[in-house]
Amino acid sequence: MIKIGIKQRLVIVKEVDFGVYLGELGKEEKVLLPKKQVPENSKIGDTLTVFIYRDSEDRLIATTREPKMQLGEIALLAVKEVNQVGAFCDWGLEKDLFVPYKEQLFTPKIGKSYLVALYVDKSNRLCGTMRVYDFLQDSAPYKKDDMVHGTVYEVHREIGVFVAIDNKYHGVIPAKEVFGNFVPGDLVEARVTEVREDGKLNLSVRKKAYLQMDEDCEKILKVMEKYKGVLPFTDKSVDAEQVKKEFQISKNAFKRAIGRLLKENKVKITDHTIERI
Repeated sequence: MIKIGIKQRLVIVKEVDFGVYLGELGKEEKVLLPKKQVPENSKIGDTLTVFIYRDSEDRLIATTREPKMQLGEIALLAVKEVNQVGAFCDWGLEKDLFVPYKEQLFTPKIGKSYLVALYVDKSNRLCGTMRVYDFLQDSAPYKKDDMVHGTVYEVHREIGVFVAIDNKYHGVIPAKEVFGNFVPGDLVEARVTEVREDGKLNLSVRKKAYLQMDEDCEKILKVMEKYKGVLPFTDKSVDAEQVKKEFQISKNAFKRAIGRLLKENKVKITDHTIERI
């Protein structure tokens, strides 16, 4: 059976002026491989590996070009066009992949790349969806403290930043670990902080505390320059939200870094301020 959305090995069963027809031996069903896609010196009886999709006239067509993903897979695709009905993404074939409006989690921007999964709609046409959560796997081969790479596909203020690790596995940066602004399409490097019972991974973009402290100290000193060397609060009086806004770190990390700077005689603390020495 010729299946849409996947690569298959099919036999050349007929030659015509505009290409060759491919099928399975003993079966009547066949699909056209256009002439410009036919490998040189191919002949009836040869077996070719092709991808099956629909052309601009909604007819089944074969191609020897390599799509960026197959049915049920996820890939990072660049947006080429956006209109009222959806978006069109480059997935390596002549016909761009259509992402219906209802399958978008946000309004994509032309030229940016986002994670998209490939599915078949009710009309048996290949479409893309940005709702990739259900396409991700929960069996990542990583353990606590491993460094991983992934792509942001969704951001929830209350829950956190959802990341597709290796564009394949479930990962999330919990809200309490989110420092800085993340948007869908961002590529991130993160540390595994927990392998959950359901197989999904909790992540942090920060290193272990003792490794992160040097960077945190540099951040604090740089921000102090903006305040002309005097922060108008202490490590005890400042609230966590202000620390997060000013330094993009947690209050605990801020207190650890201030402790380090005190020991190194780079700052001093008064009743109401932290001052650069």
